[in-house]
Amino acid sequence: MPELPEVETVRRGLVPVMEGQIIALATVNRDGLRWPFPPRMADRLTGARVGGLRRQSKYILADLSTAETLLIHLGMSGRMLISGQMLGDFHHDHPAPQKHDHVVLTMASGARITFNDARRFGAMDLFATATADSHPLLAALGPEPLGNAFDERYLIDRLRGRNTPIKSALLDQHVVAGLGNIYVCETLYRARIAPQTKAGDLTVAQVAGLVPIIRDVLAEAIEAGGSSLRDFRQADGELGYFQHSFQVYDREGQPCLTPGCAATVGRIVQSGRSSFYCPICQR
Repeated sequence: MPELPEVETVRRGLVPVMEGQIIALATVNRDGLRWPFPPRMADRLTGARVGGLRRQSKYILADLSTAETLLIHLGMSGRMLISGQMLGDFHHDHPAPQKHDHVVLTMASGARITFNDARRFGAMDLFATATADSHPLLAALGPEPLGNAFDERYLIDRLRGRNTPIKSALLDQHVVAGLGNIYVCETLYRARIAPQTKAGDLTVAQVAGLVPIIRDVLAEAIEAGGSSLRDFRQADGELGYFQHSFQVYDREGQPCLTPGCAATVGRIVQSGRSSFYCPICQR
């Protein structure tokens, strides 16, 4: 599933063709994806002007002139594809309709944004902007890891006394929003913390040190356009490249990249998720 850097990369790709633009026609080709679409979604979107395009956790939120907000969740394989618009030095012509083109937004500018989702685990919702804080998918989320509310004092308070492994604690969206398996593995490697260490057993200095590392890992991944694993593509169809910078994730059995370390990357399963780590550097 796309994590924060992938979703942020898609959001940034959509900004030039959506922000300030009118949705001339919304076409909805099925009743829903992971959940049913809201009633009359096509009619409610058609004619609306897109104001700000923002991200919260792994959700893209488009605030509309109708005082409603369109929520987009990419799920496992969802893609937002742009056509009919100059993207850098390239013009992407409108492709022929595809089997899994579930929602199509034709903008007054001539651009087209297509939500394509082969596995249908993605989602869209449309709700009053004023009620966003109480939306079931958003209400219980923790702070954004790149925002001001996520700081050393906050994380120290949230992890104090917790018996859950630090890997699981950082994946808890109530603790911090948007982190997923890839970037937690990379963070813990840089922090030299074993993924199975109990969160409450970490020192104050160790917890405080996680905050800048999390931000650095995410910033580097966003700069690289995310990690192109399986189905993820940027909004212009290009690949992300952060996977070429993985230090432990998906490198089981390969040499640790720390100079002078003779260990190989190991893998354990925690709550059904693979954790990759160095058994020497991360003790």
